Amino acid sequence: MKTIYLIITLMMVSVISLNAQDIKKKSTAGIKGGYNLSFVSFDGTSETEKLQGFHIGFYGESFLGKYFSIQPEILYSQQGYKIVDNGGTYKQKLDYINIPIMFKLYPVNSFFLEAGPQIGVSISHKETFDAGFVLYDTSEEFEPENFDWGINLGAGFKSESGISLGVRHHLGQNDIYDEDKPKNRVWQVYVGFDF
Repeated sequence: MKTIYLIITLMMVSVISLNAQDIKKKSTAGIKGGYNLSFVSFDGTSETEKLQGFHIGFYGESFLGKYFSIQPEILYSQQGYKIVDNGGTYKQKLDYINIPIMFKLYPVNSFFLEAGPQIGVSISHKETFDAGFVLYDTSEEFEPENFDWGINLGAGFKSESGISLGVRHHLGQNDIYDEDKPKNRVWQVYVGFDF
């Protein structure tokens, strides 16, 4: 039985090695953008409702070998969260300039896995509370931290023509506020185009 597993593993490694050799190893730059689904995790035990937004920006990708590349980016990103209860709906919209540095692995031709750190700076925020009744609506501001950092994990496909399609999850590590330790969480679906 161990021999069968060993043979299957060797065959998979051979196929991956052959396919990965077809990857073009040139440095590229491009523009990317897509859809955000953001929320906040409190103390790692509960999460808010999700808020929709988008991101857009630039990237540069440089290959470090046959299978690996590094991709720094600069992105404008709409993030935030929503809390819904019997009293109404509270939303906080947070706009960030994010700088991720992604390390990408191409195990097979055109498919990649990616992971890397990200820092972000909050450039604006807006809070709204809708009680369903005009007298109780408010736009009181709650000042979030200006700085965010975290880790990104993702996967996607990149064609030979330089079009990328991927999904990424951001796990923020810095508290947005001092109380309850809320941390950013963002799912992103994106498309990228090499120049």
